[in-house]
Amino acid sequence: MAASDLSQINALDPNSLSGLRRLSKENSPEAAREAAKQFEALFMQQVLKSMRDASPKGGMFDSEESRMYQSMLDQQLSLQLSTRSGGIGLAKVIERQLSAAREAVVLPDGPVPLNRPDKTVPLDPAIKRNFDAAAPAEGNGGVANAAAATGTASGAANAPAKTAVSAASAGLAAFPGLPAGAGPRAFVEKIWPQAVEASRVTGVPARFLVAQAALETGWGKHELKNADGSPSYNLFNIKAGRNWTGSTLGTTTTEFRDGAATRENARFRAYGSYAESFQDYARMIRNNPRYAAVAGQGDAVAFARGLQSAGYATDPMYADKLARIINGNTLRTALIASATPRA
Repeated sequence: MAASDLSQINALDPNSLSGLRRLSKENSPEAAREAAKQFEALFMQQVLKSMRDASPKGGMFDSEESRMYQSMLDQQLSLQLSTRSGGIGLAKVIERQLSAAREAVVLPDGPVPLNRPDKTVPLDPAIKRNFDAAAPAEGNGGVANAAAATGTASGAANAPAKTAVSAASAGLAAFPGLPAGAGPRAFVEKIWPQAVEASRVTGVPARFLVAQAALETGWGKHELKNADGSPSYNLFNIKAGRNWTGSTLGTTTTEFRDGAATRENARFRAYGSYAESFQDYARMIRNNPRYAAVAGQGDAVAFARGLQSAGYATDPMYADKLARIINGNTLRTALIASATPRA
C-alpha cells in the first residue's frame, strides 16, 4: 500500500503506517505531506471526541462497549475527513512549515542546513539585495572594521553620527513600503542588513543586536522622533553626552534610581538613517572599554548581563528582558518568516 493513500489506512492497524516510516527515513517530501495529514487526522479526532463528550449520555444502546466502538469509528472517520476533498486545510499549512524546516532552519547569523548543506530557505528579495550591498569587498576586512579600529576608545562612543562604512551600506536607511511598527517581521526586514554589518564590527551575533533594538523601541512601535515628527533612527536609545556633536532630540524617559522608577528629561542622539544608528552603536561597543566584556560575546545571557553590568541601562530587569527576546519565539518566528518569500 502506498503511503500517500492515507484514506485507505486502517486507524487500528499498527502496520499500516510502515510506508510513512520508510519515507521519513528517506527525508522525502512525501513524508512531510503524510505527517501533516496524520496531524490533521489527530486534530479531527480530538474535535470528534469533544463533540461526543458534549453530547448527552444515556439510552438503550449506551454502554461502555458502545462508546469503545464509537471511539474506534471516530478514529477511522478522522482519517477519512482529513483526506477527502483536501480535508480542512490544516495539513497543507503544516506541510509548508515542515518542508521549510526540512530544507534548513534560518538563524539570524545565516542558514544552518539540517540535512542538505546545498539547500537553504531563500531570502526575501528585498533582504537579499540589501544584504549583498552591505557585504564588504573580499580581502579588505571590511570598511566598517577599519573605521572602527582607527577611532580612539575614549572618543569612539561620542563620535558624530557619520557614515563610517562604505557608500553601499550607507544607503541601507530603511526598506520602502514597510512602515515602522508593522510587526516583528517588518521590523526584522527593515534593519537586518544593518545588523549584519554591525555584527561584523562588534563580533556580536546579528540577532542579539536586532533583539536589543526590539527591546529599546518595542519592535519599532516606540522609536524616538524628532520635534517635527520625523524619525530619529535611534534604535538603541543612546543618549547624547557632552562630547556628542551630532543632532539631538529631547524627551522624557524612565530611569531607575535606587530601585525606584522616575521620569527624567534627557537628550538623545539623532541619526540620518538606521545604518548610522547601527554604526554608532558598533563603535561604542567595540571601542568603549566599558563594553569590553560585550564585544565578541556569543552567549545571549552573558551579552545581556554584560550590557547591564556596563551601565547601558538603569532598568534592573534589562538583562532578563533582553535575554528573553533573544531566545524567544517572537524573534525566531520573525526571522524565519522574513527569510521566506512572500506569497
